[in-house]
Amino acid sequence: MDLSAIKQRLDNLQSKAAPQQKTDYTTIFWRPSIGKQQVRIVPSAFDSSSPFTELKFYYGITNKVMVSPLNFGEKDPIAEFAQKLRQGEYDKENYVLAKKLDAKNRIFIPVIVRGEEDKGVRLWQFGKLIYEDLLSMAMDDEIGDYTDIVNGRDFTLETVGPESTGTNYNKTSVRPRMKTSALSEDSSQVETWLETQPNPKEVFKRFTFDEMKDALVKWLSPEDNNDGDSFPTTTTTDTTDRKDLPWEENGSGKGNFSLDTSKVKENKKDQFDSIFD
Repeated sequence: MDLSAIKQRLDNLQSKAAPQQKTDYTTIFWRPSIGKQQVRIVPSAFDSSSPFTELKFYYGITNKVMVSPLNFGEKDPIAEFAQKLRQGEYDKENYVLAKKLDAKNRIFIPVIVRGEEDKGVRLWQFGKLIYEDLLSMAMDDEIGDYTDIVNGRDFTLETVGPESTGTNYNKTSVRPRMKTSALSEDSSQVETWLETQPNPKEVFKRFTFDEMKDALVKWLSPEDNNDGDSFPTTTTTDTTDRKDLPWEENGSGKGNFSLDTSKVKENKKDQFDSIFD
């Protein structure tokens, strides 16, 4: 026997059997806590034209949040199915189902949290309301380019909890600081922050076309799944081991997107089969 080849096989087996360390998502993502915090939006290392990255996600089809392949210019079976449901003569039930299946937009920006500069650049994610506010401020001549590393602006964030909002979610307001300032007085630190950032398009698990199609089939016909590997039909987010991920509009940490299958027509799976043959 070739002992070197045998050793290589043993090393391969042992490396595969070794427990994988869980990713510390607090080093990748950040979300506001109750109270006031100051942050600086950093120019993106991956897009010089904008710090914002828009991504589409599916909630509740499986017990994992699924990132849409459309984000990467690939075919998406769930989006195709939802589009097919909207075609032809108007059918209210089809329309309702299609709307439930639509991917939800989330926006990510790289930020430095003041007082936590040692943690480096992290991703802050939010929904439509904060996105609109930040875009409007960027268009305001009196505010200017708040990502400018020399004459940009920090932002003050104020977050209140459910007891103040009257909902189950936190709410964050954003306002720019009056005085412009540098990202940092340390040029080497600035260079590190500009070059070392988590890429929003690379931090999420990507599912293949067939994996997403299979997940949708199981969601449409849960009664057909007798192998014990069924997918929940209630809203869930991938936060079992990732309570630091703020998936919701106001950073609640709980899913607020519902996919109720109780009124899905029995022929939906047949429609699905006809679409994908």
